[in-house]
Amino acid sequence: MPESENPVFKRDFCAYYDAVTGRPPRDTLLAALASVDSEPSTNEIRFAVDLGCGEGRDTVELLHRGWRVLAIDSNPEAIHRLLSRPDINLQLLDTQIIRFEEVILPESVNLINSSFALPFCPPEHFPSLWEKVVISLRVGGRFCGQLFGDRDSWAIQTSMNHHSRTQIEMLLQPFEIEMLNEEEHPGKTALGDEKYWHIFHIVARKKPYTLV
Repeated sequence: MPESENPVFKRDFCAYYDAVTGRPPRDTLLAALASVDSEPSTNEIRFAVDLGCGEGRDTVELLHRGWRVLAIDSNPEAIHRLLSRPDINLQLLDTQIIRFEEVILPESVNLINSSFALPFCPPEHFPSLWEKVVISLRVGGRFCGQLFGDRDSWAIQTSMNHHSRTQIEMLLQPFEIEMLNEEEHPGKTALGDEKYWHIFHIVARKKPYTLV
């Protein structure tokens, strides 16, 4: 059943932003940043894309660490909330309001973060989006974020994409996997709705000479 026909599944992102305000950055981002910090440092300002940035909990962490960030979201309210924060350096931040299927990613990116966002890309556009992610990253650059598994309770939604572990491993072939944690259990959403979670938490470093 398409999402628009399903009265149970409605994404109230404003309520979601209210619910998660003040929460810390995602563990996948922190793990990726720890790996970056363990490598020899350079004088260049590192550049990250936060793809589906939401209200900006991960973008803010990157900015606080001195990264230059392109924060992308399709929801104008998300970008408005991010730009309204008093604790960030706006000189390091660029934003775009655009849908996943229309996004054009920059070249030679050090990090692409996408926390709980990529599953909301329409399935027919996900392969193209993932290809853009791989191409956008420089060799040694990292992807961190989440994809939803095929046993997730939202897998019935035809407007979302879900993957088996085998499919996830295929997607990650261009990368050295630094984290691939599979989480599966009943629980609740940030808004308190009952949900069965099947999530893959990912940190992966792009291999040299990747052919997509």
